Amino acid sequence: MRHARAAGADGGQVADELSAVVVDDHPAVRAGVAHWLSSGTPPIRVVASGEDVRAAWLDEGARADVVILDLHLGGPTPVLGDLRRLVEAGRRVVVYSMRADDDIALQCLELGALCYLTKAEGAEHLVRAARAAAEGRPYTPPSLAGALAGDRSDHRPALSAREVEVLVEWFQSESKEFVAQRLGISSSTVNSHLERIRVKYALIGREAPTKAALVARAIQDGLIGVDDL
Repeated sequence: MRHARAAGADGGQVADELSAVVVDDHPAVRAGVAHWLSSGTPPIRVVASGEDVRAAWLDEGARADVVILDLHLGGPTPVLGDLRRLVEAGRRVVVYSMRADDDIALQCLELGALCYLTKAEGAEHLVRAARAAAEGRPYTPPSLAGALAGDRSDHRPALSAREVEVLVEWFQSESKEFVAQRLGISSSTVNSHLERIRVKYALIGREAPTKAALVARAIQDGLIGVDDL
């Protein structure tokens, strides 16, 4: 994945230009998403699009900063396997779906999507979600906030008070180094705490391999509220 440098009015270099690939089986949706993203401030350039996930693996689509992925491509079965493979390859994914379903939204976050967005939520939220994901940050739209706030699993890991403190600080910080400074510990200790937390979730069958997945788990378990992010 790469960022292009956009030229300013005076010929100088300004903020990095972000790029996206749009995977949706409806041409009108692909065109609409491309228009919304390119009309944002600053714009996000759609470098590839297609009706199946191959668009995200080929040519310019393979180098896009963010993947906008329709959950249902030509059939009723959600493409969770494709989502998993994209995340495992390090791609930053926004799931964009007609389906307003709390369970599937949480499942997508658990697989590593940075956002689950319904198509009813419009241009503003799509642009915000795409920009956040392209920069490696999760984004919580209104529908997802409801899904997360409404889920409180009874199957929780036994996290220590220090682990919870590190976890919450990490959600609210730009980097692990900043967490270390805030808590007066080393960066390696921060990493150790986060790895132990992931192991504890994995041991109870609730894997959280990415930061976005950990955010979802923490909200589900009442460790942090949506408004705290």
